[in-house]
Amino acid sequence: MNAETVTSRYRLTRMLPRDPHQPHRAASMLELFFDLVFVVAVSIASAELHHALAEGDILHGITSYAMVFFAIWWAWMNFTWFATSYDTDDWLYRVLTIVQMGGVLVLAAGVPNAFSQGDFTIAVIGYVIMRIAMIAQWLRASRHSGPIRSATRRYALGIAFAQVLWVGFLFLPAEVRVPAFVLFALVEISIPVFAEYRQQTPWHPHHITERYGLFTLIVLGESLLASANAIIEALHEAESLGPLISIAVLTLVVTASLWWIYFWPPHHRAIASFASSLRYGYTHYFVFAAAAAFSAGIEVEIDVLTSHSELGATAAALAVTVPIAVFLLGIWWIAIRDNADRVVNTVLPIGALVVLLDPLLPIPIALTAGIMIIIVVVLVLRPPVVKQDS
Repeated sequence: MNAETVTSRYRLTRMLPRDPHQPHRAASMLELFFDLVFVVAVSIASAELHHALAEGDILHGITSYAMVFFAIWWAWMNFTWFATSYDTDDWLYRVLTIVQMGGVLVLAAGVPNAFSQGDFTIAVIGYVIMRIAMIAQWLRASRHSGPIRSATRRYALGIAFAQVLWVGFLFLPAEVRVPAFVLFALVEISIPVFAEYRQQTPWHPHHITERYGLFTLIVLGESLLASANAIIEALHEAESLGPLISIAVLTLVVTASLWWIYFWPPHHRAIASFASSLRYGYTHYFVFAAAAAFSAGIEVEIDVLTSHSELGATAAALAVTVPIAVFLLGIWWIAIRDNADRVVNTVLPIGALVVLLDPLLPIPIALTAGIMIIIVVVLVLRPPVVKQDS
């Protein structure tokens, strides 16, 4: 900090737009700390999805999961893009970030009620806490944003309007909540378009894509942790250890393959324009949600082995293969497709579609793992197409 950027009375750094070409820009310790509370939220959402699927409540479980995960993803994404533009790391910025972390924990506490009773009260309260802190950040940024001040104020206005809608959501009849949620979610994701259609806030491509990569590690790590915990619990009830060991090995193989595939392309090339950054950011909802749902699918498979699931073998296998296919197609569409040759662009989407068919065969998880290994081998043999960075 220096005398020109710090107000002596309050020890605050002027919140100026950050240089999008700053060398060696990396995630801050505060951003990594911020991500920790999302580990909790994702874990609870995934666990509730597992319980709903195991009980055979498929439609309600998937719908509730999609709604809850939207709140988790959107709050994380909004903070991430704001931070790449305006991170000052002074005491007020830190306090408002910690307030958002508190909102995430409140949201996480409300996830079980949202699944079991359709009661989103606590979840919405947590979400609103996060978003009010975000409004404060944007209003602060508007003071020193110069020519892009109108964009920061439109962000604050749009977020505030959306929070009024979410509070109203709690008073709607249960039968209209799903369509209302879809409508309000569309309002939320339209806010960046509304705010930045004239002037765009700056973003750092390497910093942004590193942040997305870190969140991907969180949701993939959840798959490893959830499957390990489920296997430990099932050891006391399984008649044979062979199937459990097979699932453990195959979970590691598939998770490692998803990691390999995700980090194969140079992600920073995928957000060269405002339109491409929207595509990249919004498609990650499906990538993140699928990765977290994969862990629930593995737990459902273990439940079937130990006779604790209402689902049959085919439905349980689909709980594993559908998230994998969604993950593959999502990351192919936003990051791999434009950086791969014809072979990769043929093998990867076809591989994703074949994974969807695996539940119709006798050993679906083993086949899925085999397909994932084939995709990884192809990626090793066919490195990304070299392009000149813009």
